[in-house]
Amino acid sequence: MHEKSNNNIQLWTKNFIIITLLNFLIFFSFQMLQPTLPIYVKELGGTDSVVGLVTGIFTVSALIARPFAGKTLDKIGRKPVFIIGLAIFAASVLAYSWLPIIGLILFFRLIHGFGWGISNTAVNTIASDNIPKSRFGEGMGYFSLASSLAMAIAPAVGLSYITKYSFSNLFLIASALIITVLLLVAFSEYTKPKKTSEATAKTSTKDSLYEKSSIRPSIVIFFVCTTYGAVVSFISLYATEKGIENIGLFFTVYAVSLLVSRPVFGHINDRFGPDFSVIPGLIMLFIAMLLLWQASVLIMFLLVGCIYGIGFGAVQATIQTMAVAHVPTQRRGAANATFFTGFDSGIGFGSIIFGMIASALGYSNMYMLASAAIVIAFIFYVLLAKKSKSFTTDIK
Repeated sequence: MHEKSNNNIQLWTKNFIIITLLNFLIFFSFQMLQPTLPIYVKELGGTDSVVGLVTGIFTVSALIARPFAGKTLDKIGRKPVFIIGLAIFAASVLAYSWLPIIGLILFFRLIHGFGWGISNTAVNTIASDNIPKSRFGEGMGYFSLASSLAMAIAPAVGLSYITKYSFSNLFLIASALIITVLLLVAFSEYTKPKKTSEATAKTSTKDSLYEKSSIRPSIVIFFVCTTYGAVVSFISLYATEKGIENIGLFFTVYAVSLLVSRPVFGHINDRFGPDFSVIPGLIMLFIAMLLLWQASVLIMFLLVGCIYGIGFGAVQATIQTMAVAHVPTQRRGAANATFFTGFDSGIGFGSIIFGMIASALGYSNMYMLASAAIVIAFIFYVLLAKKSKSFTTDIK
């Protein structure tokens, strides 16, 4: 698991393949619940605001967990932190089927978020340990294919499953996948973080929870992810309101678009720099939100899924590379925690705020207003790029 400076270094090592497969299983469990939990809460009598809280409270708790997970990953190692996160994840998902009460679901959704924040920070940090710097954008793009493939299959599987079987069985399957990962991790070995020198340790004390060099790209991903919070929380309900069936196809088209765009734009980023990925990606996200505002038939929803998937893949892969690629090994946990803090807080903020807007103005107008978040992300990207030249050139 040691890196070399050679540009021809192998990317597809045994360790990289294994962690990518584990990432697929984790995301499959996670994505089965994304479109189905809002429906579950609705059936239990929850309002749109409560549905927003189901996603919002999850991401807020993940947000709280990530910096501590990142610090612990760098301090004691990857494996024990990964195992703890997976155990919390599996237990909280099981609890959904045992306690079908909205108040308790919100409580366990909070716990679920802690498990997700820890395990997702860990799996991304382990992946970062196994990708050479010279191919980091490309490597993270391929690593993300696991989550894209899960997004392509799992939401549709989850939505289809609950039409034939119970929510309780769905929760059991989702938890079983995480338990499988937990067992595989328990019998695997991962890179131990290098010890920092005493001088380095002293200078990094104040910023030990977050990596300062990763904060700027994390601000951009925050605003981008507010729109993702609006999409993942309300797209199923919006489609139902329009009388559209088989909305699970939206997630399939979206994920296939991600699957194509992440490695492609990751390679473009490695070759030409982040501007060539981020700016086109933001434009596509803006267009997708405006199309969703006017969507009324399935084909329009699928078009949105395609455009949004390409745009999100271009931006996410590149911004994550900017946040993590050139951080020392002993700070990668903190760097990933910083990036995903922006990622999660954006989803949580978007879910809660846009849930309130949906209650007041309806889903259609909510998505129209969500386009403003992409404009803000674009402004921040341009301003921060001007403020620091390294923001657009440090990955080249």
